[in-house]
Order: sequence, then C-alpha cells, then structure tokens
Amino acid sequence: MSSASAPTTNLTHHFLIAMPGLEDESFARSVVYLCEHSERGALGLIINKPTDITLKGLFDRVDLSLRREDLGREPVFQGGPVQTERGFVLHEPLLMDRAGTDGPVYACTMAIAGALEMTTSKDVLEALSTGAGPRRVLITLGYSSWGGGQLESELAANAWLTVAADLSVIFETPSPERYDRALALLGVQTWMLSPEAGHA
Repeated sequence: MSSASAPTTNLTHHFLIAMPGLEDESFARSVVYLCEHSERGALGLIINKPTDITLKGLFDRVDLSLRREDLGREPVFQGGPVQTERGFVLHEPLLMDRAGTDGPVYACTMAIAGALEMTTSKDVLEALSTGAGPRRVLITLGYSSWGGGQLESELAANAWLTVAADLSVIFETPSPERYDRALALLGVQTWMLSPEAGHA
C-alpha cells in the first residue's frame, strides 16, 4: 500500500503533550485529551489547567446544589480557547440509560472510542447535583479544536508528543502533576525535552 493512501493516524483517546517550544499561551505545558480525531479535524479538552472556579462555584452559578461532597472543591478546568463560556463534562460512561437499554444517558453526549463520554447538556449537572450521575468527572469551560490537517501539521512541526490516554492521569493525578505523569507514559522527563528539537 502506498503512503499516499495510508489512513490518517487516529489519535482519539490519546493525550497531546505540549512540547516546550509551543508558546501559544492557551497550550503551553498543556495536556489535551483528544475526544475526537478524523480527517475533518480534532476536538479535545485541556486536562491540566485549573481555573479559580470550583465545581461548587459552577453549580451555584447555574442554580444547582451539589450533593457530591467529593466533587465540591474540585476545580473547573480551562478546556481550550473555543466557547469558553460553555461547560464540557468528561466522564465515565453510564452503561444503562433510564429505560435500561444501552446508550448515552444524557441529551448531548459524545461517546469516545476507548473509554469515556463528553456531555455538554445540563442534565449531567442536574444528575450530579442530586448525588447521582457519573462517579468520575472532569468539567471544563471551553474546548480545543483543530481543522482538517491542522493537528497533523502541528505534529509534523514537533509541537506535540502523543501517547495513548491513561484515565488515572485524568481522574487520579493532581492537576499540577499531570504534565509530568503524561510524559512519564512515554518514558520521558521534562528535562529531556529541548525547545529546539526538530528534524535533522
């Protein structure tokens, strides 16, 4: 098979790890979880840039109580530079909907090949407010997106490292440690990365 007809690498359910030379303020030292990647482009959420808003504060803003004490002090994250006033909830899938059949429980949910779901409808917040809903969540304001071929160009320019996502980095690792933990999945430490890295 010729390289011209080779399929594009699908990086859905992978981390993008910013290289030191990536100076865009939104993405410097960021770890992006890719929710979707195809020839049309890519969509992801930055998982290691907390805002000063807590989940309790977010729920107060949308007039919901939060009965999940384990979540109240968790930060809302800056998911990316697009639609920064809109919430995106990355969560483990709930396997059964209210009717007992397989499928997404919430109105606007994207199932991510490999493990998670991303929901943008308020019903997931309403479920969490009652103490129900998904057990593990990461909530962002805004998201990150790339047009067709744009991410591939950035990868070719050594702007990002990629590695298969590990859910423990998203849900169990303190946010200041997520960049280093994601790099460790590749066997790399920050000091090994040169901002001048490039093609010989």
